[in-house]
Amino acid sequence: MHDVRDVELGPGARTYGSYVRGGSVPGEQWVYVVDAAALLDDAYTPLTLKRKLDKGQIPREPLPASIVGRVARASTEVLQQALEAAAEAAPAWASTPLEVRLDAVCALLCERVVERAGEIEEVLVREGHPRALARWQLSGMLAAWGPESVAFHHTQMHHEFRHGTREISVRRRPDGVVCLNPPQNAPMSGALLGVHALCAGNALVVRAPRSGPLGVMYALQELVAPVLEEVGAPPGTLGAVCGDPGPVLSAWLRSPLVDDVMYCGASEAGLRFQQRCVAAGKKPVLELAGNDTVTVWKDADCALAAEALAEGFFGSGQLCMVPAQVLVHPAAADRLLTELVRQARLVRPGRAGDEGVLLTPVARGQRFFGCLEDALGRGAELVCGGHAMRVDGARDAAGPFLEPTVVLVRGLAGARRIAAVREDTFLPLLPVIVAEPAADDVLLSRFVQFVNSNGHGLRNSLWAADRTVVDHFVDRVTAGGLLKVNDSHIGFLPGLPSHGGTGLTGGVFGEANYPMLRTTHVQGVSVAAGGIRPREAVFGTDVADGPGGADSADSAAAG
Repeated sequence: MHDVRDVELGPGARTYGSYVRGGSVPGEQWVYVVDAAALLDDAYTPLTLKRKLDKGQIPREPLPASIVGRVARASTEVLQQALEAAAEAAPAWASTPLEVRLDAVCALLCERVVERAGEIEEVLVREGHPRALARWQLSGMLAAWGPESVAFHHTQMHHEFRHGTREISVRRRPDGVVCLNPPQNAPMSGALLGVHALCAGNALVVRAPRSGPLGVMYALQELVAPVLEEVGAPPGTLGAVCGDPGPVLSAWLRSPLVDDVMYCGASEAGLRFQQRCVAAGKKPVLELAGNDTVTVWKDADCALAAEALAEGFFGSGQLCMVPAQVLVHPAAADRLLTELVRQARLVRPGRAGDEGVLLTPVARGQRFFGCLEDALGRGAELVCGGHAMRVDGARDAAGPFLEPTVVLVRGLAGARRIAAVREDTFLPLLPVIVAEPAADDVLLSRFVQFVNSNGHGLRNSLWAADRTVVDHFVDRVTAGGLLKVNDSHIGFLPGLPSHGGTGLTGGVFGEANYPMLRTTHVQGVSVAAGGIRPREAVFGTDVADGPGGADSADSAAAG
């Protein structure tokens, strides 16, 4: 064993220090990253090596190709330096014109993503994201930063009009220093949610999770940081550190420099963290579990609906925004189940880099079988799936993959006694709830009530041809941050939120998560040209003069 500074990484491996005040800061300790593909062949050997490397036990021989990078662990001093740099940069960055912070930054980022799409894809694949889902994440970046989304954000950030001789504006102002804790299952995409917080005029500090730090550091240091430098953002506008969640989050809450904390994680932990944020005087912006509902009406195109429902198995269900339960009209149930079984069989396991692979290994196999046993024990029927399998798709009780699994639940009444209906399992287990027969108007009301009473509220979808049914559903469904009709459940669209929701998804302050709006506050401004008489502005003229009466007098006085 020898000094960590002398470690010899293999070709193509990446090294990132902490990113503070516009530069890289090396660490005395490092987190090493294992290529996800190596874990399918022999998990023990690369993970044993990683644990030794993380402890500073460096072998004299070059590291194997299974070690694809390392990221510095930030010390307490570096954490503080990142916050201080952000606080110093925030005022100057906030005063930068919106056209620079938003238009220029997003246009340049879209250019970088297109130029380096293959490289970004490979980083995601090495972290274990199937190639198809890596491309899906790339499409989300382009939708979020494209011209249609930029135009939408302009409408939300600033509005102005004249009132007599006054210039009135209503605008959103940045909160200051925003800290972001991305999810472990999609750390790069989660970290890039912070781009719109930057566009709003905030300084941003991101924690790269130790379980997946490489993509976060790559995206922030090689995509976002150069763009910020190009548009003239002050050093410190962006910071990136890697560390354990407990100490980092606690440091953020203690710091008087921090204004907002964007937190991604499980609902129970997130709601506890919300309380800590409020007690510390920080604004919490939560992105928690989903448990999304898809409703299928009797006249739905069941083939297309089933194709969208199969998205619930993508990433083995380990994505917060995929379909998690289905409500179906009894007249469509048989057609839908036939199509859904066909679609489920098309979702296959494999290595992340292989084309067409959509399933990922599941570390919590026993929880899957516990949830399945709970569902069957409470009257659900197994439609397909229900087994573990190897990378080649062959059934194997010790296999790291799980078959896409559909269970049939008969009746809305008591459906939520089943854990897979009530909770976000984060597993490839999809309950299909067939409603009890009733008149269509009664069923539609029951469906709306069921959707709105979901404890979670990320996304909801409806499949229906009757426009009257669509309008009724859209008018009355209030839960969730996003509602889609006759469309992919997880596909990204410009102007629409990719994250955020109500209830256990977003906490007390939950709504669709537009980071540019969630990390800002509304401010009204009036600028008078001169000649305004304050007393008349307070008391006005005769009420009978109507709206603008006082301003008419102001204008006359100014003349």
